[in-house]
Amino acid sequence: MHAAARTLYDKLVDNHIVKSLNDDSTEVLLYVDRTVLNEYTSPQAFSGIREANRKIWRASSALGTVDHVNPTTPTRTADMEDRSAARQLEYFADNCRLFGIEMYDAFHPRRGIEHVVMPELGLVLPGTVIAAGDSHTTTYGAFGALGFGIGTSDIEHLLVTQTLPYRRLRSMRVLVDGNLPTGVTAKDLIMTLIRQIGASGATGYAIEFAGKAITDLSVEGRMTICNMSVECGARGAVIAPDKRVFDHIEDLERAPKGLMFNRAVQHWKSLHSDADAIFHRSVDIVAADIKPMVTWGTSPDQAIPISGRIPDPSQEQEPGRRRDMERALAYMGLQPGMALSDVAINRAFIGSCTNARIEDLRDAAVIVRGRRVAKSVRGMVVPGSNSVKRQAETEGLDKVFIDAGFEWRGPGCSMCLAMNDDVLAPGERCASSTNRNFEGRQGVGGRTHLMSPAMVAAAAIAGHLTDVSQFQS
Repeated sequence: MHAAARTLYDKLVDNHIVKSLNDDSTEVLLYVDRTVLNEYTSPQAFSGIREANRKIWRASSALGTVDHVNPTTPTRTADMEDRSAARQLEYFADNCRLFGIEMYDAFHPRRGIEHVVMPELGLVLPGTVIAAGDSHTTTYGAFGALGFGIGTSDIEHLLVTQTLPYRRLRSMRVLVDGNLPTGVTAKDLIMTLIRQIGASGATGYAIEFAGKAITDLSVEGRMTICNMSVECGARGAVIAPDKRVFDHIEDLERAPKGLMFNRAVQHWKSLHSDADAIFHRSVDIVAADIKPMVTWGTSPDQAIPISGRIPDPSQEQEPGRRRDMERALAYMGLQPGMALSDVAINRAFIGSCTNARIEDLRDAAVIVRGRRVAKSVRGMVVPGSNSVKRQAETEGLDKVFIDAGFEWRGPGCSMCLAMNDDVLAPGERCASSTNRNFEGRQGVGGRTHLMSPAMVAAAAIAGHLTDVSQFQS
């Protein structure tokens, strides 16, 4: 190997080092290009800055969004029944005004989930480093950027200095060659990886995704994969940017324009791993072997193809994993050996920073068109942003969902994490396009099955978990 050979991840880190903090540069002071703030994780950071009488280094590098606690009712008013949530929004707005940070509040025409809004504005560019107080900041790796989640104290440090102390990660390459089967999506691909390596299989690593199945994906599909990489422990996920990414960015509102864009592309083309770069770990997946996936338990790695049966903990040799399986089955109210397709649902949710972009809604609408949601199911569609909502309405997708019996709601995190009015009741079972199926994630006692938006749509129609291929011509 040539001494200078580097992975894409190494290049991104090296290009942002302000100062090495130890002899081998495994710990560095890292320059951060941008951040996005929300009403849930930033208030304490603002309080610390105010109490210390500090100033923000570069307010223009931050964007504030309201997404976690805001209601998604189709018609919004300024009044919120949840006064605690209302105070969060008010405090967030007050601080953004005080420190000169642009903010998209609950009534802004561009409002939405932070990881949907940032890319659609053109604020996520190849080669940048973006840190934010949400673990799914890894989403931005789809553009050849390095995104990662940080804690509240880190947010304070970032806002004041534009830097972060950072420990370099090891590199893992996930190679997915071949073609994905018809009906198999980016969500199924990433769920397959998480199942294969486990919920902590990428802890300490940054993942680089490569292979034909990856480069064939749309930018939206790549965002889904990078978004959920955190569910197998990765604190970073990247995909080398290509023409598909450059074309996607070019016409976005805040992307570079004209000569500046052309010059940027010339640099962006260098953002790939060197041919002789060595990764600390490699994982190979055959795209043709991937099936539509559904979780059965309470961790994203507890997943199987929709054609499978609930696993039997007694067959698991490792005691810790066996106990986890037993607890998950007890919480989910399932029995070993049950066919996954026999599991009835009460709720169906299409949304979240993982799967609420226009492509996701189009995929679900193909399944829903001309059909009806089962009488036993309450279905909800929550676009990832107001821009996605408007585009869907322009295409008539809202009418497709409404005619089928789905609720068409306003943008926000919604039922992904039950910090608003959209929650499961104890014992309710939900087919969900979200990213986490932890105990109580969608509501105390709620039971979550993760899957692609199209699979959620199919389950809503059938009234139980089902193979989406039955609804595809």
